[in-house]
Amino acid sequence: MATSAQPGQLGLAGSAGAEALATSGTSSTEGPERPGPLQDETLGVASVPSQWRGVQGIRGETKSCQTASIATAEASVQARKHVDAEVQTEVPELVSLPSVPRYNGSRLAAFLRKVEAMVTRELNKNWQSHAFDGFEVNWAEQQQTVTCLHTLSYPPAQGQGLHVTGVSWNTTGSVVACAYGRLGDGDWSTLKSFVCTWNLDRRGLNPQQPSAVVEVPSAVMCLAFHPTQPAHVAGGLYSGEVLVWDMSRPEDPLLWRTGLTDDTHTDPVYQVVWLPEPRHSHRFQVLSVATDGKVLLWQGVGAGRLQLSAGFALAVQQLPRNTKLKKPSRGETEVGATAVAFSNFDPSLFVLGTEGGFPLKCSLMAEEAAVTRMPSSVPLRAPAQFTFAPHGGPIYSLSCSPFHRNLFLSAGTDGHVHLYSMLQAQPLTSLQLSHKYLFAVRWSPVRPLVFAAASGGGDVQLFDLQRSSQKPTVSVKQTEDESPVYCLEFNCQQTQLLAAGDAKGTVKVWQLSSEFTEQGARETEHLDQLASEVAS
Repeated sequence: MATSAQPGQLGLAGSAGAEALATSGTSSTEGPERPGPLQDETLGVASVPSQWRGVQGIRGETKSCQTASIATAEASVQARKHVDAEVQTEVPELVSLPSVPRYNGSRLAAFLRKVEAMVTRELNKNWQSHAFDGFEVNWAEQQQTVTCLHTLSYPPAQGQGLHVTGVSWNTTGSVVACAYGRLGDGDWSTLKSFVCTWNLDRRGLNPQQPSAVVEVPSAVMCLAFHPTQPAHVAGGLYSGEVLVWDMSRPEDPLLWRTGLTDDTHTDPVYQVVWLPEPRHSHRFQVLSVATDGKVLLWQGVGAGRLQLSAGFALAVQQLPRNTKLKKPSRGETEVGATAVAFSNFDPSLFVLGTEGGFPLKCSLMAEEAAVTRMPSSVPLRAPAQFTFAPHGGPIYSLSCSPFHRNLFLSAGTDGHVHLYSMLQAQPLTSLQLSHKYLFAVRWSPVRPLVFAAASGGGDVQLFDLQRSSQKPTVSVKQTEDESPVYCLEFNCQQTQLLAAGDAKGTVKVWQLSSEFTEQGARETEHLDQLASEVAS
């Protein structure tokens, strides 16, 4: 414990110590330049009492707290009912298997020797049989063969009672175009009509609102999309004109037109076809056929004009006489052309359908001058090389096979489809599909033995010659009131689609199952065999 001292004493002791240190330093006898030795000195101890402890002791307080009382409860649950169940399996019964007797080797050998000759003979018969040639097992579940995917129409055209006279798919396969006109009696040359297109790949497709509409001052009898330009469409009019539109320019779609000149057809144009130029395969011309007996080639030039580049005329006296034909009426010199189809193997070879009902094999390379009085700015030539046996009425449609150079189909007002070979006049077969007119026939672009036909009874009929050569594989009803179906076209890009137009002013897009789009084994061989039978 420290010794306590008064504050006054501490101050004196401190002063005395300081004074003593100062005195001892100054009284040294060592000299002014050398310091004297240090001397130890004992001083008193100072202590300071703590007043903080006393203050804190006085201010100290005692506190306590208590939590609220805790409530407790007890509960119990008792089930009202209980069920006991027991399961007991039956005593298993032993099943005895019959013993298998050991075979008698000598008897088996004798049996096999006895039947060997008969089994070998039957196996040889099966090996030589062709009953199952081309048969393919289809493990996929068959869906409905043909279904209607779209029903397209243009109400203003239907309000005028216009028919769909032609349909065509563009080069991408996504856009379908239709021509509105009239097929029937009367002067429709001044009737306003339309060309409409629908983009089937466009989201939110409105079947009654075409993607593009072109108003035409005369009935449109036919049309065809350009082979490489997806928006260019050529059309033939009742007035005899040929026009080309660009459907991507809705404000000013007209590209070229023939105009009404001495070169223009004087009768309705029933078909137009795009053909590559001989020296420029990337450039195309438009070929038109009409019932005035002329077949004309048009080329687009400046100032929006189609200029005649070549022409042909069908004169009665220049028709090949390899088959018996009806005598023409007195004074009749021209043969009206109603349809055309070009070979897929020879670009210069084509077949013409006529009002007289006989098909004509023709060539673009023909050099013989045509005997005609019709005016023309270019020399007209006689294209006919061979005459085929006729239908019982005018021919409305032709189609050359994409898989065989010699086969083509024709359809006419007699309700028959004829299958011809280029090598003989008589048809291979004649199928009566309807008691009414047949307006269109087309080979499938992917199935060598499949074709479709449009009938005046409102049906679209699909034939598979591998299944039957006498009756259609499928017949679908296009119109409920049996209004005629005037035109149809397969889609070469989306091969499951088939478009057909009718007298009600509607275009129906039919979706075909794989049954009509997947080629079977040896199908091309069967087509070759069919063609060789024709030529024999």
